[in-house]
Amino acid sequence: MKIPSKPWTRTRPPKRVLAIRLQAMGDTMITLPYLQALRTTLPADTKLDLLTREEVDPVPRDIYLFDKIYSLGGGRHPKKIFLHALFLIPRLWMRRYDVVIDLQNNIITQTVRKALRPNAWSEFDRFSPIAAGERTRLTIEAAGLGANRLMASFCLKDPLKGPMLLKKNGWNGKDPLVVLNPAGVFVTRNWPLENYIQFASLWRRQCPDVQFVILGTLLIAEKAAALKVHLSERLINLAGRTTPLEAFAVLQQAQFVLSEDSGLMHMAWISGVPTLALFGGTRSDWSRPLGAHSAFLDSSDLPCGSCMQETCRFGDVHCLTRFTPDMVFQKALGLLRHANV
Repeated sequence: MKIPSKPWTRTRPPKRVLAIRLQAMGDTMITLPYLQALRTTLPADTKLDLLTREEVDPVPRDIYLFDKIYSLGGGRHPKKIFLHALFLIPRLWMRRYDVVIDLQNNIITQTVRKALRPNAWSEFDRFSPIAAGERTRLTIEAAGLGANRLMASFCLKDPLKGPMLLKKNGWNGKDPLVVLNPAGVFVTRNWPLENYIQFASLWRRQCPDVQFVILGTLLIAEKAAALKVHLSERLINLAGRTTPLEAFAVLQQAQFVLSEDSGLMHMAWISGVPTLALFGGTRSDWSRPLGAHSAFLDSSDLPCGSCMQETCRFGDVHCLTRFTPDMVFQKALGLLRHANV
């Protein structure tokens, strides 16, 4: 795979590096462990900045990683974002960036990069059929700043945020936490809710003191309520009650995460939390979690696999329903053993 780039070739290290990632929450999260690894290879006096969007900047702002973060307004409207970027270019230009790492590669980021005229740059490969994390790693390496890797752990500026929120909602501070995340956007990404209930029952037999947590937006409020009926005080229901930053902080306390394809899934594995991802119609070659602490079940072995459709043409979503609660539970136990948890 050839990454468009102009590598850094000077004998001295760069003084200022700008990384760019604009879309969406999960995609932005994926860049963080690789940029953290980059931070460890740069001299202490080299500035590492980030250009992103206001919607996805809370987590990057709450971890010790970047010297400066620029956030574009405009919501999710490309024209408005582009306008905000144009107004920001003079400020960015004054920083005199030596290297620009474009981890987005669209018309907005290309315009910014060309306007800044850095000595070295690289652009994200948007289309190769490999995991986004790996493409991120290769893009950073293509800038000529040395070998890169997955560095899945973070120092939060407020490490007590997660524990305090959990204790406020019933956690005793000791019981192991398992996050359940039935948050796939489309029907073809949804594992049946009754399977989550059975999965939780299997886990409780193995570990009676386990406490489950459900996070996410109000879109999963109905599923969260149903799980609460079955799991009662064993479930901490935070659906629709956390910001992305608070959800990220809570995940740092988890022993394990079972998740459909969603931004929360990416938040989990990039944090080093053992994560099992369930992919139905999603292309797992693009979205799968990486690292020895993660695993996934997908549809790539089926003729209709990775269909990327909102609804199943057969009406039964058999790419996901074939994974029984016991199968998923055994996969989870294997992952925990492999991750030495």
